[in-house]
Amino acid sequence: MIKNLNKQSFANFGKVLRDSMPNRGFPKGAEWTEKVRYFSREELFFYRCTEPVYLDFEMGMTVLAIRRNNTVICFYLDKPVCIAAGTEFAPVPYQEECSVRLAAPAGNPPVQTTPFQATDDLKVRDKLRLSEIYTLFFREEESGFLFKGERHSMYELTYVDRGQLHCVVDGNGFLLRQGQLMIFAPQQWHTQYTDLNITAKFLTIAFDMDCDFPLNLGGRVFDLSSAEAVYLKQLLKEIDNEDQFSADFIRCNLKLLLLSVLRNIGGKKKRLKTPLALRNENLIVSRALQYIAEHVYDKLSVEIVAKEISVSASHLTALFHRQMSISPGEYIRRVKLEESKALIREGKMNFSQIAAALNYSTIHHFSRQFKDNFGIPPSEYAKSIKAE
Repeated sequence: MIKNLNKQSFANFGKVLRDSMPNRGFPKGAEWTEKVRYFSREELFFYRCTEPVYLDFEMGMTVLAIRRNNTVICFYLDKPVCIAAGTEFAPVPYQEECSVRLAAPAGNPPVQTTPFQATDDLKVRDKLRLSEIYTLFFREEESGFLFKGERHSMYELTYVDRGQLHCVVDGNGFLLRQGQLMIFAPQQWHTQYTDLNITAKFLTIAFDMDCDFPLNLGGRVFDLSSAEAVYLKQLLKEIDNEDQFSADFIRCNLKLLLLSVLRNIGGKKKRLKTPLALRNENLIVSRALQYIAEHVYDKLSVEIVAKEISVSASHLTALFHRQMSISPGEYIRRVKLEESKALIREGKMNFSQIAAALNYSTIHHFSRQFKDNFGIPPSEYAKSIKAE
């Protein structure tokens, strides 16, 4: 980034001259040679002189690059300067070309040293670029909620505003409490669920983003700071504004939130065993979750799922308890019940057909499990939908 040119910032490399001085502070006399030099971005060099050199901008926006100990510092040349003897410098066009006025001792002009590589890093550019926002939902889910899982090409942010929410990412389970968030990377398989006695109010945002450096987001739970909570509050406020600038404010506040969270990327991370053991356990759980999601209409049991992914039922049960704080049998039951709610909302099947489609032994078994999980029988749930 370009620095402001002033007496303090330039003190180690020479002097900043007062532009109100005669001849803008440049020396006169036969012992000095003065000329106007033109520079383009196609061919640039560093220069050095064994005596002081005077430099001033003439035409175009000019950057003065100073190199010391292999470090390059850039100043915006908007004042005349005297560059100290032996200092390497390069006049650089900020855009395509520029010209500078240069005065050096007669017979001792600055000599080229090494090429200067023009770079766009002189300009302030985004390192993180937020593009499309696809979905932005504030959801309140009852106890026993379960999302059976998905993967997609977008990033997804989940923030818990009230209660707590289990998130399972690539087979690794995390518990998000109030004021915490996670960011799922593209193509990360993830599921979410609540405990049977706890509701959750949470925000989910799906968006595209790219960055100039790798983002290590996996397995991290972030606690929002007070500043980050303000960005989130402003983002939510703009959802209801719906004026011509509300979308821009949403994007700006989401980007500020992401930047702040990613700057503090060293946040909490759940660590389990060795990296190799963790990867293997996560892979087993992830394969089990995907198999259950894809075969929700089949007859499912812990033994069937374990056989399909080539592990023992006891090992699968131990991994589910350790990674997700839930048994595989309970998870299967809740996936099927969540699917039954979707079928009831569609209204294309009666309860007997739904029970049969999801491979329940009887409609009574289905109804009993539905009431145990959601607190009301399927019939009352269907009436509540019609009343909405």
